[in-house]
Amino acid sequence: MSIWIVIAAVALATFLLRASFIVFADPHRFPHAFRQALTFVPPAVLAAIVAPGLLMPQGVFDATLANPRWIAGLVALAVAARMRNPLAPVAAGLPALWLLQWAMG
Repeated sequence: MSIWIVIAAVALATFLLRASFIVFADPHRFPHAFRQALTFVPPAVLAAIVAPGLLMPQGVFDATLANPRWIAGLVALAVAARMRNPLAPVAAGLPALWLLQWAMG
């Protein structure tokens, strides 16, 4: 039972630390450069989540032509840059991945 108390206490402490930044900080008092830099946080986090799945499918770095994931990722990235639609990269990247996986066996 004490392990659940520790888990709950850590979860509460984490929540309160994160909430304090939102609740007590006035975003209009942040320097302009800091507010501009914060706009890059979501894309950076998303890239950090996606990149290992594309470049390390078996846990080892693989940027060769034998890895269809990073090629399909490039297709999705090109479509995202061109179309500016959130569903367009998925609609292009997944079929590209499936086609590449089928073609490579």
